[in-house]
Amino acid sequence: MMNKILGFTAMGIFAVSCATTTQEATEQPWIVDRFDDIKVIRYEVPGFENLTLQEKEYVYYLTEAAKCGRDILFDQNFKYGLAVRRTLETLYVAGRETAEAEGAEFKAMEKYLKKVWFANGIHHHYSNDKFTPEFSEAWFREQLALYINDDNRQIDDDFLCQIIFDPTLYASRLNQKEGVDVITESANNYYEGVNQTEVEAFYAGMAAADAGNPEPVSYGLNSKLMRDENGNIVERVWHIGGMYSAAIEQIVFWLEKAEAVANPTQREYVRALIDYYTTGDLALFDKYNILWVRDTESNVDFVNGFIESYGDPLGRKASWESVVNFRDVEACRRTEIMAAHAQWFEDNAPINPAYRKEEVKGVSAKVITVAMLGGDCYPATAIGINLPNADWIRKEHGSKSVTIDNITYAYAKAAEGNGFNEEFVLRAEDRERMLLHGKLSDDLHTDLHECLGHGSGQLAEGVKGDELRTYSSTLEEARADLFALYYLGDEKLVEIGLISTLDVAWAQYSKYIMNGMQTQLSRIELGKDVEESHMRNRKLIAEWCYEKGKAENVIEIVEQDGKHYVVVNDFVRLRELFGELLCEVQRIKSEGDYEAGKALVENYAVKVDPEFHAEVIARNQALNIEPYGGFVNPTYTPVYDAEGNMTDVTISYDNSYVEQHLEYSTNYSFLPTLN
Repeated sequence: MMNKILGFTAMGIFAVSCATTTQEATEQPWIVDRFDDIKVIRYEVPGFENLTLQEKEYVYYLTEAAKCGRDILFDQNFKYGLAVRRTLETLYVAGRETAEAEGAEFKAMEKYLKKVWFANGIHHHYSNDKFTPEFSEAWFREQLALYINDDNRQIDDDFLCQIIFDPTLYASRLNQKEGVDVITESANNYYEGVNQTEVEAFYAGMAAADAGNPEPVSYGLNSKLMRDENGNIVERVWHIGGMYSAAIEQIVFWLEKAEAVANPTQREYVRALIDYYTTGDLALFDKYNILWVRDTESNVDFVNGFIESYGDPLGRKASWESVVNFRDVEACRRTEIMAAHAQWFEDNAPINPAYRKEEVKGVSAKVITVAMLGGDCYPATAIGINLPNADWIRKEHGSKSVTIDNITYAYAKAAEGNGFNEEFVLRAEDRERMLLHGKLSDDLHTDLHECLGHGSGQLAEGVKGDELRTYSSTLEEARADLFALYYLGDEKLVEIGLISTLDVAWAQYSKYIMNGMQTQLSRIELGKDVEESHMRNRKLIAEWCYEKGKAENVIEIVEQDGKHYVVVNDFVRLRELFGELLCEVQRIKSEGDYEAGKALVENYAVKVDPEFHAEVIARNQALNIEPYGGFVNPTYTPVYDAEGNMTDVTISYDNSYVEQHLEYSTNYSFLPTLN
């Protein structure tokens, strides 16, 4: 899996979306749309105008490639995802200029379509639950009769209505509940006609055949597993000439243009990526990753490929995504300092010395400005990235970590004046710390998580890395978060000049524990368990520390005026608890201890107190806060001279959310409805 900080993955961090104000979107220039539990934000790309012409041209071609894989993700998320999207778009475009567009049913369909665009499918991008339409089936069938004919019908109307209106059919894109068959009960399109036992046996056989290989490929990363016409279990590989060929051909078209203007170092790994897309050979993907991770000097960089595996309950299949970016030179100072001390952090980690890396190799970290988001990073994205994912590549060749500064800045601007801290943070001194140090503490937490956390530690001899199965994503995110939290409170950060006071750490500790135990629950439908890996990770850490520190009152739940507040009373002891839990989670990963990992997740990360949950939702709704945020991309326009040579690339920010998605569906939709 790719790393995300809530938002990015091999294992990374997603940004926890900040709340919006009660103002309308038109009064908030950073917010371009608001619907359901979502706000859509505009991000800017400062510094683009200062790139060289060669760099601008390189960026432009990469941004085009980033838009060409959009259909792939819709199909990966759900077999009939493209059919639903295209039908809804047809109805929307046909009906929005009619009197019907002012009616409640049409507006409800418009909201549903916006949610489908945001989630790249019919299931919520975070909870994985299927959306419930607020328009009636009778009205929808009337629209189908008016505007859908044999030329634009995607699938049978009756089946389409079943998909949309039957709450029990394809109910969850990703079902990881204990005791269920996570393959047959998940609606994603990574598997078809096979069950969990068969999938695990299929890939266990592959791994056995490769036993002893110090450089194992990531089996299953770029394929759908299904039965052929003879009933045999086979892989349909995603490459030119295979599954998703039409979209991949377009991606490669733009990558070849990028290759032509790349610097020599970039050219080598762009070519390796093209070769991988052409053949589907995972060994070539490893070659690409090794070449890519070695490039620490180029100003412009990108991610493009089948990378993020959080959408697969077994953590094998990777969703398609892309991010195009360039270096924020001024902000890179802190990550460069951090990377320079990577060995010290590894040597002093509070874990079993046997599970520390003796030599930390190739750690590079930087702060970036995103130029384009695509696939599983659009519209919702991470705020941090750590790649590549293969443990052996990370150990032998290192990893790249980035913090995405213009995205975090856009979140912050969209959240100004929201009243969130006043509502949920009880103590004035905690609010003051967050005001003074919140941005830096968030950035450093992301840096530590991505730059060092995911790259830390090592597996015990004989452990392959897939033993934790459905719990691997949650535990890996917990491991990286714990590493970041532990070191954020270390005096070493003061010594090397990253912070001037440990109040920076205490600001993050208060916010993190409050979010893990309380405020993130606003993202979950009342009565539901916690399903998403990043949310489980945060809840696991906060609840475990609350329980283990209860006798010392390290964390306290305070009731005041009928409201409950989560308060940290002892920051130093909390840091020690972070270290103790990190030691155990690292042991679980290093030893592949499935039962211990399962116990941690199931005991601390899944179940929610219904009364506490209801209170959080009510308080959040009273502030008119959408718990999720995503983005519209800027538009890049090449400028040519009379001879057809590119002389510049201009950037504009005038896209609306609706028009951007309709434009993408018109100009970047290459796959057939059913693949």
